[in-house]
Amino acid sequence: MKHTLMMTAAALTLGLNMTAQAAEPLKIGISAEPYPPFTYTSSEGEWTGFEVELGMAICEAMDEACEITPTGWSGIIPSLKAGRIDMIMNSMSITQARQRVIDFSQPYYFTPGAFVAADDLALEVPEGLDGLVLGVQSATTNATYARRALRDSVGDIRLYDQAEQVNRDLLAGRLDVILADEIAMTEFLERDEAEGYEIKATAPRHEAYGEGVGIGIRKGDDALKTKIDAAIAQVRDDGTCSILSEQYFGTDICT
Repeated sequence: MKHTLMMTAAALTLGLNMTAQAAEPLKIGISAEPYPPFTYTSSEGEWTGFEVELGMAICEAMDEACEITPTGWSGIIPSLKAGRIDMIMNSMSITQARQRVIDFSQPYYFTPGAFVAADDLALEVPEGLDGLVLGVQSATTNATYARRALRDSVGDIRLYDQAEQVNRDLLAGRLDVILADEIAMTEFLERDEAEGYEIKATAPRHEAYGEGVGIGIRKGDDALKTKIDAAIAQVRDDGTCSILSEQYFGTDICT
């Protein structure tokens, strides 16, 4: 009888532990500031976009429950390190500087930076940037590239907290040119208000851009990294990543 009670108690404990685990989905950190078409809110107020859908497909491949957890971009790495989120999936490039504080999965896409300006502006990059005002989102690889490679070529570099602020100031005439992710800029230029603007050039391969875009993971979380890497390989091999890429961009950006 005592043995039976002990087994029953153990089974209850196991059941409670399994319930607790099921109640704690992995938290996917994305920037609280929309970054279409990668991450944005739908008309119903739900987060969607290429990386949201791909993130959920990766979680399905891992057989893990996940939830989207919006976090301010400037605080997204501290939130990961503090355990408030479990992974970052927000077009974060794998760079040496970031690898000193967090780990990354294998890359799942790569896209260069693009210079965007009015179509009637004759612009050669970087020679033609002299005297112009360049806008770029802070804490991004594009900002790092601008500081390292363009500071002696451009008249003024202005940093912004949010990508949409950069776009608005370009349209308002407060900036001459902006530097941002090429895929995001292709989407931006499809807006009615962006008529009359175009991509002038793409940034060359530079160490500031790292090895591509990967999922950020806490240092030492090796088991999760192994599962994510296997899941990325699966969604690439079974075509899920390419299908979503074609849906959102009209091209395949999956590495």
